[in-house]
Amino acid sequence: MVLIAPSILSANFSALKDEIVALDKAGADMIHLDIMDGHFVDNLTFGPAVVKSLRPYTKLPFDVHLMVDYPEHFILPFKEAGADIITVHSEATVHLDALLNQIKNLGLKAGVALNPATDENVIKYVTDIVDLVLIMSVNPGLGGQTFIEASIDKISRVKKLLKGRNALIEVDGGINPLTAGQCISAGADILVAGTAVFKGGEYKKNIETLK
Repeated sequence: MVLIAPSILSANFSALKDEIVALDKAGADMIHLDIMDGHFVDNLTFGPAVVKSLRPYTKLPFDVHLMVDYPEHFILPFKEAGADIITVHSEATVHLDALLNQIKNLGLKAGVALNPATDENVIKYVTDIVDLVLIMSVNPGLGGQTFIEASIDKISRVKKLLKGRNALIEVDGGINPLTAGQCISAGADILVAGTAVFKGGEYKKNIETLK
């Protein structure tokens, strides 16, 4: 069964506690937290203090996606804030193996994110330690973008690279009932969805539709 990870980037920021509780009750499998620093991507979101303030209101895994420069500086603060999974961009570090081991040594699941134009072969030598590969199906930084069709073939190629491993494939960007089906057919295990989950306030119905 595919897992749905609603991105709170599309939530009501004036009521994040209530949004987290509602997503939990609606059947979300994890909470996706997009961390942007205004440097690696243009947008600026929130930091460890916000994540820590939300942690008491759900037992769902916190899936922290770091879209930041110098991600090694942020691993421990987000661990202490309550992250369960930390995903770093391959483009943000020249020491991917060391960074993934830094995450794993703290007892967390470690993920690698790939931008649309990034060759999936960058994960070839870390497939033995990575727990999750996040395929960006839009350019990172803003919600509501159109799904990049080339992502479907990329999912299939990553699936082959991970053959025999326990790592999951996550897809983020432009997910809706149509693209969800395409991603799942190609091998996706987790779908990150913002607009598609929060649309109309019918969180439970929207999550069930994606599944």
